Amino acid sequence: MGNCFSDVEGGKQAVGGAQQRPNSIATTTNNNGGHNDAVEFFFRSRGIQPLFTQIESSLSASNLLDRDITSKSDPMAVVYAKKRDGKLEELGRTEVVLNSLNPAWIEKVIVAFQFEIVQPLVFHVYDVDSKYHNIPVKTLKLNDQEFLGEATCVLSEIVAKQTRSLTLNLNNKNGHTSLRNLGALTIHAEETVSSRSCVEMVVHCSHLDNKDLFSKSDPFLRISRIVESGGSVPICKTEVVKDNLNPIWKPICLSIQQFGSKDNPLIIECFDFNSSGNHVLIGKLQKSVADLEKLHIERSGANLTLPSPHHGHEKVLKGQLFVDQFCEKQHYSFLDYISSGFELNFMVAVDFTASNGNPWNPDSLHYIDPSGCLNSYQRAIMEVGDVIQFYDSNRLFPAWGFGGRTIDGTTSHCFNLNGSTGAFEVEGVEGIMDAYARALHNVALAGPTLFGPVINTAAQIAGQSISYNSSKYFFLLIITDGVITDLQETKDALVRASDLPLSILIVGVGGADFREMEVLDADNGRRLESSTGRVATRDIVQFVPMRDVHSGQISVVQALLEELPGQFLAYMWSRDIKPSPLDAASTSA
Repeated sequence: MGNCFSDVEGGKQAVGGAQQRPNSIATTTNNNGGHNDAVEFFFRSRGIQPLFTQIESSLSASNLLDRDITSKSDPMAVVYAKKRDGKLEELGRTEVVLNSLNPAWIEKVIVAFQFEIVQPLVFHVYDVDSKYHNIPVKTLKLNDQEFLGEATCVLSEIVAKQTRSLTLNLNNKNGHTSLRNLGALTIHAEETVSSRSCVEMVVHCSHLDNKDLFSKSDPFLRISRIVESGGSVPICKTEVVKDNLNPIWKPICLSIQQFGSKDNPLIIECFDFNSSGNHVLIGKLQKSVADLEKLHIERSGANLTLPSPHHGHEKVLKGQLFVDQFCEKQHYSFLDYISSGFELNFMVAVDFTASNGNPWNPDSLHYIDPSGCLNSYQRAIMEVGDVIQFYDSNRLFPAWGFGGRTIDGTTSHCFNLNGSTGAFEVEGVEGIMDAYARALHNVALAGPTLFGPVINTAAQIAGQSISYNSSKYFFLLIITDGVITDLQETKDALVRASDLPLSILIVGVGGADFREMEVLDADNGRRLESSTGRVATRDIVQFVPMRDVHSGQISVVQALLEELPGQFLAYMWSRDIKPSPLDAASTSA
C-alpha cells in the first residue's frame, strides 16, 4: 500500500491521501480490494455506499422485436453481474417503456467498478405484459415476461471508451446467435458525482503525552478504514512533526473511494515516530468523516484514548484532536483520464533462469501441462493481461525474457520473447502466451537473476513516450522464481524510473524465500534509495508471492492491481496532467 517509509526522511513524509499538487507528490491509494458479498451487505444494510467507484449506466435499445399483436413491445432491461461460478447477480432494472421498439430508458442502474478484476455484465431485455403494468418493476417475475434478447460485455470495455458508450447486438439467451435481427442495446457509463468527491482537512493535536526521554515526541497520524471483519485497512498517513506535543499537520485529502461514506467509521491513531520503525502509540480515537466535520463546525476537540490494562476499557487522555479546516471538493478520477483517451500499456518480462527447473519435467515451474492446466507463469500473464488489455487500444504488448541463453549461445538479461531480433511486441494476451511457449523450445535456462536490464528497457520506452505522447502510462509485469542478484542496480533503475509514467508489478512464483524482494515494495516501510543517495519520488513497485495470494480468496490480480489506479493518479497529479477539456467540462457538470 505504500503506507509508510522507514528511512528517516522518507518515513516522515505524508502518504496515502488524495493530496494534490503543488509541492508534494500525490500518492492516493485505492484500497478497495476484491468484490466481496459480505462487505457489500455490511455497508448496504447500514445505508452506506460500497467502497468502489460508482458507475451510473444508462441504457437504450434499437430495432427490438415486436412481440405484441395490437401494439408495439413494452420493453424493460435488467442488468446482471456474472459471478466466477457463472451465476448471475441482478444489479438493477429499468422502468418499462410503453409501445416502443427503440426505447431510451430513464432509470439508471448503478454498477460498482473495480479496476483490478474483470467484471462480466449480462443484459436481458423483456417485453412486459400489459397486465403487469401497475406492478413495480422490482417485483415482476421475469419468467412471466417475453424475452427479447441478451447482450454481454465486460465493464472495462465500456469505461475505457472515450465516448463511455458501447453498442452490442442482442442475441438469444446464453449468447446463442439468432437467425433474425433481435436489435441492439447501447450502454453509456458515467461516474457518479460522489465517486469524484474528496474531503480536505487541516487537523492538529494539543497536549499530547510525551513518549521520548530526552526530547519531545515526533507525532504523526495514521488513518484507517474499518472493514466488516472488525479489522482495519490503513488509507492515509500524515507527515511527521518533529519535537512537538501540539502538532499541526499539512492538509489531509481523502477520496470517497478510501473512506466509502461520510458515516463510515475511521480509526485515527497518533504515533511517536522512531527511525527503527517501532513507532509508539500516543493515543487513538474512532470518528467518521461526518464526525470530523462536526468537530470543525463546533470548534471542539475529541480526546484521544489508549487501551487500558483492564479488559474492555479505554483510558481517556488529556490530548485532543481538532479539525481546523474542512471542505469537500471534486477531483479528477482514474476514469476521467481513461475516458478522455489515456491508455495503459502492458509489458511483461519472464524469468528464464535455471532455478525454474527443466521445462520438460513436470516439477518445473515452466512445465506446460498437455491437459491445459496453466503453470504459475501462464496464470500471472493471463490474470493480469485480461484486466489491462481493455485499456490499450492496439493491444500490442512488449514481451521479454531474462536470464536465458538465446539461440546464438549468449546469456541475455533482456531478450525478445518472440525470438525476433527487432520487434519486441506481440499481439494480445494470447500472443504473449504463444511467444512464451515457443521460447521454452528455443531458449536454454541459465542465470543469474537480473532485473536491471529489463527495467531500464521498459523505462526507456516510457521515457520516450513523454516526448511524443503524454497520454500513455506503462505497466511492467515481472514474473520470477528467485531473489535477484543485482539488488542495488535494480534499486538504481527503480529510483530513476520513479519519475516516469511507469508502474512495475512483480510476481514471485515457486517456493523461494522472497523476503529480500520485499525491500523493492514500499509496503514494507522502506522507500527506495539509489547508490548516489537519491530517494524515489514515488512508490512504483508492487510485489507479491503467488503462493500467498492463491492460498486464500484474493486472486493475484487483485493483490497486484489494486494500487495501480492510485500510482497512475499520483503521476498525473504530480505533473499537473489533466484529462481533456471536454471531459473536464463533464466533471464540473
